Amino acid sequence: MRFGTRSYTQLVKAFIDLRHYKALINICTKAVNPKEFLNKYLFGSGTYPCQIKVKTSIGIISITAFNSHDLLTINEIFFRKDYQVKPDIQIVADIGSNIGISALYFLTQNPNVKCYLFEPNPSNVEKLKQNLKGFESRYVLQTYAVSNESGTFDFGIESTGRYGSLEQHLGQTIKVDCKDINSVLQLIINREKQIDLLKIDTEGSEIKTLRAINEEYLKDIKMICSESEQVINNGEAELLRKFFRQKMYGTVCCLYNRFG
Repeated sequence: MRFGTRSYTQLVKAFIDLRHYKALINICTKAVNPKEFLNKYLFGSGTYPCQIKVKTSIGIISITAFNSHDLLTINEIFFRKDYQVKPDIQIVADIGSNIGISALYFLTQNPNVKCYLFEPNPSNVEKLKQNLKGFESRYVLQTYAVSNESGTFDFGIESTGRYGSLEQHLGQTIKVDCKDINSVLQLIINREKQIDLLKIDTEGSEIKTLRAINEEYLKDIKMICSESEQVINNGEAELLRKFFRQKMYGTVCCLYNRFG
């Protein structure tokens, strides 16, 4: 049995996950039209592209959802707050920026946030630019992938744009340039001195990317959010354990710098 785009099992699991109650409260208080969003999100109603208006710290913004999968991302980022940050955040490195929804969340925390964005899928890049219109002075966009090594690699893509990956074949493959994580961090830290948040959502390569970071850069990162299982395991990731304590929030692994 299915309800809109969700199975009965998915709905049952949602009822026992406290994150979804938090999301529901935020939908009711932060969405300009919560009923419309819930109808689209829960039952797949309506047409696309569509505009989702959200109340933020710097005013009401409009997010373009190009398909129903983008509503999942909007819910995760703006309402479930998978990457909840302090309101005084300044510098963000967003690896796997997709269509700019996470970047839009960071940029609307306060007027001084600056984001470094990394997204290799050309289709997503165009959508990202549309969603971040008006914020051009506060973000730097690089159209390459980021992983544990540099080179030119196959990158799997699919029709929604949500699940692009260096690790998976998703029906279509494109060639993308890839930079190693340390060269990326060196560029940002040399310019900004530190990174308040490093967010990584790369559909499968998160852990090996994080474990490749050199010690000289780890000390200058205040917080890391990774769409992955636990990054710090017994007997592994000694450097990460040295600098960070770990906490899981659903499927997001959050690492907090022990030294401030």
